[in-house]
Amino acid sequence: MTKFGDFETLCHQVPSYPWCNLFYRQVLHHNASLLTGISANSSSAPVGVNPECGILRVGHDGSLANIANIIACGFSMIFTLLLIVWTTRRRAAVVNVLPDRMRLYATLVPWTSRYGGRVEFRIFLVLYFLTIPLQLLSTGSFLEQGSTALTAITAVHAGFVAATFWALLGNAIISTQLVEDGTISSLLPFGFFVLAFFAATIYISLDVGFTFTSVFGPSSPLVDLNSIALFILTSIWPAAAAIIYLLLMTYVVLGMLNEVRPMWYYVLAAVLFVLSQLDFFLLSKVICKASDKIDGSFIATLLETAAVAILYFAWRSITEESWEEDIYYPR
Repeated sequence: MTKFGDFETLCHQVPSYPWCNLFYRQVLHHNASLLTGISANSSSAPVGVNPECGILRVGHDGSLANIANIIACGFSMIFTLLLIVWTTRRRAAVVNVLPDRMRLYATLVPWTSRYGGRVEFRIFLVLYFLTIPLQLLSTGSFLEQGSTALTAITAVHAGFVAATFWALLGNAIISTQLVEDGTISSLLPFGFFVLAFFAATIYISLDVGFTFTSVFGPSSPLVDLNSIALFILTSIWPAAAAIIYLLLMTYVVLGMLNEVRPMWYYVLAAVLFVLSQLDFFLLSKVICKASDKIDGSFIATLLETAAVAILYFAWRSITEESWEEDIYYPR
């Protein structure tokens, strides 16, 4: 019977599920006889622990690695880099004109922040960008299963994922203007929690993979691949952060700004994110069994990047770029 925190079903049913790399090493070093089928040979084993379907390591049985997702990751990296550049170049004109011409406007419209959340949103995009090459390495079937390199890269990947979802939620909190964005009072707690989620998740992930201590590993019983802390940080936390983010942005857009159009961006981003997860957890195995060379992870990657792009347009729609032109200048 599956218990809370068990990864056994996920590692068996979901192709290219990255956190299974941590458990593969755990099983390999504590009871390698539990590894059967395509997982038995670590030099060719795909991502997963005794998976129903997986992409063999590159060079084995004609495998080209997870080629579809490699291409999708390459596209996502380029596109996310463009979003970072666009975010950096974009600035609410209130930075330049607030002292003289826009003071009254800023008084009348208190949510017109000094920087439009540009710094914090850019941090979110940078963190997301960094998860992509790590995903490529941890799920691309390049590195040998159970190897030190793959285990360490997967742990860093998990750390960046947890930190990225905090950055997402942090942007929503800052959008409520509890503190002014782009200032020390905003950036210090924002950065602190980024580092806290990053460090805590990496430590737990490394302990699961390398079993330095008995606190987070090995699983007991080993076959369950259980780690409650890892499950919370890689599954529960991202889902909770995404839901809370949507609720907070709904409050900001509909409650504070009294706007409707930007809300459709957030709804669309939420739909794309949900579709990416449905594809990854449900459709990926179907595609893998049908092709035996690719799985559905490339679709999930593209949908996630599309969701991030929509979030950029949502953020742009509520930061009033038109201030850089002559909208209202009190005389």
